[in-house]
Amino acid sequence: MVRVVIAPDKFKGTAGARAVARAVADRLWELGHDSVEVPMADGGEGFLDALGGANRTTTVTGPLGEPVEAGWRLARRVAVIEMAAASGLHLVGGAEGNDPVDASTAGTGELIAVAVQSGARRVLVGVGGSATTDGGLGALKALHPPQRLRGVELVVACDVRTRFVEAATVFAPQKGATPAQVELLRRRLERLAEVYRAESGVDVEAIEGSGAAGGLAGGLATVGAELVSGFEVVAEEVGLDEALEAADLVVTGEGFLDEESFAGKVVGGVASMAAEAGVPCLAVVGEVVHPLPPLPPGLTVVSLTDRFGAEQSMARPGRCMAEVVADHLAATAR
Repeated sequence: MVRVVIAPDKFKGTAGARAVARAVADRLWELGHDSVEVPMADGGEGFLDALGGANRTTTVTGPLGEPVEAGWRLARRVAVIEMAAASGLHLVGGAEGNDPVDASTAGTGELIAVAVQSGARRVLVGVGGSATTDGGLGALKALHPPQRLRGVELVVACDVRTRFVEAATVFAPQKGATPAQVELLRRRLERLAEVYRAESGVDVEAIEGSGAAGGLAGGLATVGAELVSGFEVVAEEVGLDEALEAADLVVTGEGFLDEESFAGKVVGGVASMAAEAGVPCLAVVGEVVHPLPPLPPGLTVVSLTDRFGAEQSMARPGRCMAEVVADHLAATAR
């Protein structure tokens, strides 16, 4: 019997991390192997699900001003908020339905305020999948006055390392911004950084990751938030280190494997932790986008598209991943 730790990210647009992990675990159980499911996230979409899922719902202001029902979690005075639930691009129908200049993070600020009012003393905010490039101004207005955060540990789980002003150039085009709007947003973030520096004493432009969610991370830093690696937050909260101690194999995965996968994302993070623990790691991904950086020792990569074709791998990523894992175990047992 082999003990397998299953720690995938979501396969964006096709399956969540929890569903993929369950599919692999079911197949391993059929084969008589032991497994531990540890669905992961890096601070973007899937963050809330990885940390237990929503147990509360609040109506907040959506990115373009419409009311939205946003799920969030509160347990033992720790709140988990996924900003995409309140200010996400999917809420406006993607880039085509977005107004990238006016999109606001107000709803995310409202969720944080409700969490604090409900007794949270530690608030984890996963940022990613946003419709916004407002530098967090909408959220800060919703949180005013900032004294309400006194005694609250606010942690922003970032899935990128982009700095504040760079957010316009790097991410705004993905949110529907034209070249002229990108330039407008860039200048607006520059001015906002000056205002933040003057009012709070925090130089958001100097903070790695401050451009996450269109600068929301930087905005929250001005009211005392700590910006950290989203992967590291999730890994600590779910006890990935402890799970690896007794593992014979670690399985991870995501939709696309590319250079960014090894810059604070789930697959790279899991592979690195597995290497440190001396445990082989199998990364099963939808598609590999070359070139890749040097891989961590002990990492094997399998592309579902290469193995099953694009249509089947997108339709049933969990089942396909389960078969790859089963074949890998059979091959290594010979």
